[in-house]
Amino acid sequence: MGGMTTTAQRTPEYRILHHSHVENAVGLATGIVVVSLGLFLLHSGGDVTGGTAGLSLLLSYATPLPFGALFVLVNLPFFLFAVRGRGWGFILRSGFSIAAVSALSSVYAMPQVLGHLELDPFVAAIMGSVLAGVGVLVLFRHGSSLGGFNIVALILQDRFGWRAGYLLMCADTCVVALSFFVSPWPTVLASAIGAIVMNFLIALNHRPGRYVAS
Repeated sequence: MGGMTTTAQRTPEYRILHHSHVENAVGLATGIVVVSLGLFLLHSGGDVTGGTAGLSLLLSYATPLPFGALFVLVNLPFFLFAVRGRGWGFILRSGFSIAAVSALSSVYAMPQVLGHLELDPFVAAIMGSVLAGVGVLVLFRHGSSLGGFNIVALILQDRFGWRAGYLLMCADTCVVALSFFVSPWPTVLASAIGAIVMNFLIALNHRPGRYVAS
């Protein structure tokens, strides 16, 4: 018994590391580029997007309001919720990330860049979701997000230890399921697979104690 090591003794003491401004800038730029490319591939396959972007798109079919206005309205309550839970720095970085991802996704679609691609929905779902998942991980680790459900998932993970990836998987699956009303079932199935792949990737790699930095 005297030679045995207890669990408490084996558990390392985590020390929070702080990123420099340069590291955060490079991290945000990297995450934005990777996420926007992933979303471009998803759209090239005609897959339905999860999160508040997908929810806003679905609402635009049912109401006279344009997608842009709905996207802002849907995200607004989440940003107000984040003021207390994550602070203004997180909100500003997330707002910048959302704007940059939207702009860069449009740049990829330009003929002189990547132009119009026609991908199989299932291929696009896997490739795009892996890239988007990696990009979201990078944004998370540098104090940013893509707003909406991302914000709630991060706050719940901080407070209760629930993995953000699994929470996002549930939310995105619900949004994708609603798309049955506007998209054919093969596209919905591919989109659901993509949502599971992306959020399972996030759940495996972003959890309390796995990466301790700010």
